[in-house]
Amino acid sequence: MWGQLPVQRVERDGVFLHTRAGGSGPPLLLLHGHPQTMAMWHKVLPILMAEHHVVLMDLRGYGDSSRPPADPGHVHHSKREMALDALAVMNAHGHTQFDVLAHDRGARVAHRLAADHPRSVRRMMLLDIAPTLAMYENTTEAFARAYWHWFALIQPGCLPPALIDSDPVRYVRSVMGGRHAGLTPFTPEVLAEYERCAALAGTGTSICEDYRASASIDLAHDRADRLAGRRLLQPLRVLWGLHGAVGRCFDVLGLWRERAADVTGEALDCGHYLAEELPHQVADQALQFFRH
Repeated sequence: MWGQLPVQRVERDGVFLHTRAGGSGPPLLLLHGHPQTMAMWHKVLPILMAEHHVVLMDLRGYGDSSRPPADPGHVHHSKREMALDALAVMNAHGHTQFDVLAHDRGARVAHRLAADHPRSVRRMMLLDIAPTLAMYENTTEAFARAYWHWFALIQPGCLPPALIDSDPVRYVRSVMGGRHAGLTPFTPEVLAEYERCAALAGTGTSICEDYRASASIDLAHDRADRLAGRRLLQPLRVLWGLHGAVGRCFDVLGLWRERAADVTGEALDCGHYLAEELPHQVADQALQFFRH
């Protein structure tokens, strides 16, 4: 269904952002994870569109959005820049205040979006993440083994992106298929879309820069928030996979309550890819949360 929605390209500072939108009602922005695209929402989209004007976008460096060049400070792929992308996309679709549902890397963008632009984000639901700074500061051997790519992709030089670009299909299938449910949750059509986009020129570099930013400039921004005592004020709901590494390795609710004033959440009986493993539960929880 996502592929039938009209495309709107939004430009911000020379970066072109691939977006689609549909449905009617209060605006809801959906942000995807790695190594995925907006297509990850295809199972929840029909349910959400019944009550919301849903805006989907491919993050810079992913899907059919632009792949900015690498830069020494990883600024081009910082979550602050990606948050500005999201704000520009929603403004282009006619929305100045909106709700956000986000997964994985997109949820890290959403965290920065809510922190930097609190008047724009009304309510936010994040899927299967704890705060980035807390995850790096509390890394254990179990987490490092499960999320090996967090540490492999941030290494300097050309080797990490070359490993992705040498066989993008293998990369997508290895990363996604190596989790709790394997490749079972992903329809052939959507898996092919992930593989197609991973093979686009510049993807390996952008993926690595996304992770390098998270381990450098994004942490500086998060530390500045903590030092200043800034917390998220929007109602926040977090869901995570009972069988995923995030819930096993971190106190998800406890860590988010350090960063936000109003937090609820729970684990669902699935792995990392909640929206594709348990779409009806995710959609039902989102609708209930965003109705308030």
